[in-house]
Amino acid sequence: MDFNASLRRAIKTGNVILGQNNTEKCIKEGKAQMIVVAGNCPSAFTSKLTAYENLFIHTFEGSSVALGKACGKPFMVSTLAIISPGESDILSLKRA
Repeated sequence: MDFNASLRRAIKTGNVILGQNNTEKCIKEGKAQMIVVAGNCPSAFTSKLTAYENLFIHTFEGSSVALGKACGKPFMVSTLAIISPGESDILSLKRA
């Protein structure tokens, strides 16, 4: 599976929330199926995420700049929440 292609497909056809504040709100509402954090996401935020049970967190190998580019955005993205994958197979990472 090509993670970047799957991520772009999820953004295009599904429901994906970008940003730390929006991601945290989405988790609290119980909508997030998967969380993606950039490799350089602040450790304070990632440790806050680990407090939630039954939350699948995928760490993106690159920086927040690279994650933003993978999303097709011209800005940094340190965290995103996937609510609905749409036509993407990105949630298959949960089974791996």
